[in-house]
Amino acid sequence: MLRQSLLQDTSRHCHVTAKYVLSLLLFVNFISPHSTASAHQVKTTRDVGAILHIEPNDNPRAGERTKAWFALTRKGGKVIRLAECNCQLQVYAEPHASGEPPLLEPALQALTAERYQGVPGTEITFPRQGNYQLQLRGKPKTGASFKPFELKFNVTVAAGNEVSENVQGTQDVNQNFTQARASGLPFWAIASFGLIIVGVFLAVVQQLNRE
Repeated sequence: MLRQSLLQDTSRHCHVTAKYVLSLLLFVNFISPHSTASAHQVKTTRDVGAILHIEPNDNPRAGERTKAWFALTRKGGKVIRLAECNCQLQVYAEPHASGEPPLLEPALQALTAERYQGVPGTEITFPRQGNYQLQLRGKPKTGASFKPFELKFNVTVAAGNEVSENVQGTQDVNQNFTQARASGLPFWAIASFGLIIVGVFLAVVQQLNRE
């Protein structure tokens, strides 16, 4: 009887543990970045708001044309069309320094998508995977009644076909700059340190050859 009771308790314990592990896996999968990446981003100022839509499925891939558009509205829900807004879009590779020139400046066009008509949109080809920031700035044209705004959206780009163009070289420069800044040392100091290491290595090689 005791052995049977122990076996039953062990079986019950394993069953509960399995259910717990399964529930935990389902929960982790639910909150994973893959599931949250499909959510539209919403940014607002005092009287202007926008929802960023990236097609397809808010999951851009490097080297592939990505359609992006902004459901731009003023306070109260009225749609702001591109015809009413002097809008400008700038794309930065993250992290970027203040005052750094944008990586891309895609031209905006009036798009009609879902229930939004004439809203600003464009096609973006992200050169490589990684983190980017989209900055949408706008000022009202004559007759429009919203205030100037600036909205920032963070976008994660998945691996794809990397682009080897001039823009790629610009991004490499941006990355080198930000890596040097993150290390806490000026770029010239890092370069000098590298030259010292090369010099020491060559001296050691020459000494070994002499022996």
